[in-house]
Amino acid sequence: MLTYQYNQDIIRIRETVNKDDVEFHIQVLKEKPFVDHLKQVQNFFEDNEVYTDVLFYAYADHEYRVIVRHDYYTDFILALMKHRLLQSVKWEKEGLTDSEQ
Repeated sequence: MLTYQYNQDIIRIRETVNKDDVEFHIQVLKEKPFVDHLKQVQNFFEDNEVYTDVLFYAYADHEYRVIVRHDYYTDFILALMKHRLLQSVKWEKEGLTDSEQ
């Protein structure tokens, strides 16, 4: 299982797991430079050859709905990390305590 942390003064992220995808509701609270960082993530996925991997929908007040296919979930999370929208990303084995990992 992949877990992540982010600065809640900069960004808010809520995710909902669906049958075929994961839906993210993202609100960028500090416009500069973080809106540009999220747009870089968007551009990365829009410019690749897979049109249905990650879909971005922009709303007012720097709010975004992002629909991510399950097979691109890790790529999306790592792209958020690469563009400094996340503070940390960690792999966790399901059902194990921290000392067993």
